[in-house]
Amino acid sequence: MFESGSNQWRTYAAWPPAGATATALYLRADGSLSFTAPAAGEACRSYVSDPVNPVPFRLRPMSGTYLSPDWRTWESDDQRFVDHRPDVLSWVSTPLDHDLVVTGRLAATLMASTSGTDSDFVVKLIDVLPGDAEPYDAQHGRPGDYARQLNGYQLPVAMEVRRGRFLASDTAPQALTPNRVMAWDVPLRDHDHVFKAGHRIMVQVQSSWFPMIDRNPQTFVPNIARAQPGDYRPAEQRICAGSKVTLPVMR
Repeated sequence: MFESGSNQWRTYAAWPPAGATATALYLRADGSLSFTAPAAGEACRSYVSDPVNPVPFRLRPMSGTYLSPDWRTWESDDQRFVDHRPDVLSWVSTPLDHDLVVTGRLAATLMASTSGTDSDFVVKLIDVLPGDAEPYDAQHGRPGDYARQLNGYQLPVAMEVRRGRFLASDTAPQALTPNRVMAWDVPLRDHDHVFKAGHRIMVQVQSSWFPMIDRNPQTFVPNIARAQPGDYRPAEQRICAGSKVTLPVMR
């Protein structure tokens, strides 16, 4: 297995390897990430998702998908291009005082609601590099060099989407109850990554990822491919206490 972060190959006797402990990292109301669970009744955070202005999956302007070399590496693109959009929420930890190794299955659970009757939630687990990750020569740099350096880079480790109409059943889509807080389980697949000391952990949540996934009208319709323009409506999305990312932390 190639272990990102440390950027070296690892060999394990079995997968997932022995020694990993499932550890919850909680999304707190103040925008922080904490290994301490929030108190009951902690406030929710919210944003408005508008399918008319979806969050892009790559930096605009986008080159042709499949037709350009930069498309091949979009899954490692710096996520700062959406970090401050009003329809993207971010939670970030304090700088780590030691290396944190996560090896195995990652997962997220959002305690979330939508004012609509259908919705998507996209969860991103991100490794935020420190501001002094590499030296920058301001005297001899070329135009554009500053934007390409790694200081503060938000490296995505895991990204996945969950569509609300399939929460109850994978085959029988159902409308959501507006404003009802419920658990959204978002599998983040298997990974092997080291968050290095001095780095921070970030989680981003959004409700569109266009055109990687089609736009959810946020109004339940039997078939999204046949949704009419009037079905596409803004919705208030809330992320509430108990939302977490579960990390397989190696001893």
